[in-house]
Amino acid sequence: MLSDKRRGEHDWGSTLVEAVFLPVEAYHLQDRLGKRIPHDQRFAVPRIPALVELCIQAGVGLPEYPTKRRRKSIIKIGRKGFVDANEDDLPEPETDRFKQPLLQELPYDEIVAPSSPEKTPSLAEETLEAWETVRDGALKLTRSYAVRVCGYCPEVHIRPTGHKARNCGAFKHQQRNGQHGWQAAVLDDLIPPRYVWHMPESGEELQRELKTFYGQAPAVVEICIQGGAEVLEKYKATMRLDIGIPSSSREAEMVV
Repeated sequence: MLSDKRRGEHDWGSTLVEAVFLPVEAYHLQDRLGKRIPHDQRFAVPRIPALVELCIQAGVGLPEYPTKRRRKSIIKIGRKGFVDANEDDLPEPETDRFKQPLLQELPYDEIVAPSSPEKTPSLAEETLEAWETVRDGALKLTRSYAVRVCGYCPEVHIRPTGHKARNCGAFKHQQRNGQHGWQAAVLDDLIPPRYVWHMPESGEELQRELKTFYGQAPAVVEICIQGGAEVLEKYKATMRLDIGIPSSSREAEMVV
């Protein structure tokens, strides 16, 4: 239904975890120092979660996503060329440390709500702690492994230089022939914090006339707080916990 017929109102329905933890994909590189991905090979290179690709380049070994590992520094030839150093004098590399698959998803029928209300706060605390651990770890990895993002669209590439695939569909992409405008990425490009309105403790339905008084928080954080987790100091400012919410639009008009 068109927005003018709905008068800007949302059409709410059930959701999936991807709506809370936004998935960001990137090309998987079998050799992070190899040639840039050309446009005609954009469908031949697999795409995986960008966070997983960052971890693979940092040293995580996944059999389903092989990548070339170098244990010695490369030898540069000229301005752009290089050759791999001889590693024959090095001992055999260690066997895979991970005995079990890391990318094993929990079956859908095993995803159940906490068995009792008392277990919900602890689950919320664990989830919020995991969210912070993932973001902090990803931020540290980006200091050593460059991540690029398109300045026009959300495309992310885990490499000091972007790929050459012309698949940017942002505004006026025809003028650029679909080429991306690569620039240094920040943590929110890799793990987007989808902000949602913070529900007041009263539980009253949000009113459009009072939206200037409501705070916001990442969806993962908000669902954990509603589950009983303690609000971290870093989120208190955007959640506007210290601001009183008027009971009506008439009362809001009287606020100076």
